[in-house]
Amino acid sequence: MATVIQIPLQIRFGDVDAYGHVNNVTYLQYLEDARVQLFHTPLGTAAGPGAGPADSFEDLVGEDLFTLVGRHEIEYLAPLVFRPEPVFVNIWVTRLGGSSFDFGYTVAEPDGSVIYAQASSGIVVVSRATGRPVRLSATQRHALETWLGDEVHFRRRQAAAVTVAPLGAKA
Repeated sequence: MATVIQIPLQIRFGDVDAYGHVNNVTYLQYLEDARVQLFHTPLGTAAGPGAGPADSFEDLVGEDLFTLVGRHEIEYLAPLVFRPEPVFVNIWVTRLGGSSFDFGYTVAEPDGSVIYAQASSGIVVVSRATGRPVRLSATQRHALETWLGDEVHFRRRQAAAVTVAPLGAKA
């Protein structure tokens, strides 16, 4: 696997629900926090032609474009309770498309001994002017390729064919 970026996040008391563990919705906030931090971190050695080491992925997106989340998938593996030590979100790129890419994540102990959740997000680069997807530039693609790794293998995912019938139609 390529470089996994490890982002520490502090669990807040308000993250814990009536069941005594971090609420499922909060995990999506943890993933967002990790994405935002990664997008704003200087590229360093991930900078390719057209970018400098001090540039971030957000700089490569620029003012005319923005990124949108198109999809999330998350699998909860162990309960996470309030504690003073941070939890770590590991983030990497799992797929590169024409105008989109996917992130893989684990919410885990720093050494990976316990994984509380694993997740995937689909991200699309969009034009501010048109609201339409825009192809990744060579510079953006180079940065993302630096973080490219394995896809997330969800334990409970089952491949299934789905047939959709109009409401009221006989199946």
